[in-house]
Amino acid sequence: MTEPLKIVALTGGVGFPSTTRTLTDDLLSAVAESATAAGVEVSLRTVEAREHAADVANATVLGLPSPALDEALQLVEGADLLIAASPVFRGSYAGIFKAFMDLVDPVAMRGKTVLLGATGGSSRHQLAIDQAMRPLFAYFGALIAPTAVYASADDFAVAGRATPALTERIARAGDEALRLVVVTAQAHAEA
Repeated sequence: MTEPLKIVALTGGVGFPSTTRTLTDDLLSAVAESATAAGVEVSLRTVEAREHAADVANATVLGLPSPALDEALQLVEGADLLIAASPVFRGSYAGIFKAFMDLVDPVAMRGKTVLLGATGGSSRHQLAIDQAMRPLFAYFGALIAPTAVYASADDFAVAGRATPALTERIARAGDEALRLVVVTAQAHAEA
């Protein structure tokens, strides 16, 4: 690979500070650490869906995306690996997360490697990844990494730091996602 792999994290967190952003940052770091260990060069970017909430609404209702929203959409669509994380509200992803994804070009997502993450107040919401997020990205034809990471309030310790069990899941997911995107990139290069 001659160019760095483009790793983009899309976080649908709505609060500030956001545990979803914390999880997203941890997943991004895990992928970067796996890349360093494998000798793979990566570029890292994060898109906060909430920063584009008004623009998403205008683009959806009026068909007028702003330059900032266009740039965010291009980052997501142009990623080699997308880390997509959302808080869980009433059994599904956040509305702003879904509204942002509604504006993403489905063709650009086809075959893209995606690592899924979600946060919620309790472990009761952990199936949202399999029942809401996986179907969304399957619709796009994305290659979804096998290990997704759900984190509840119990998975964060003092100062919002991940517990050892969560850290282990994050590392495994990051490593799997990196291996999947590298194999995919190599296959495309050889085709």
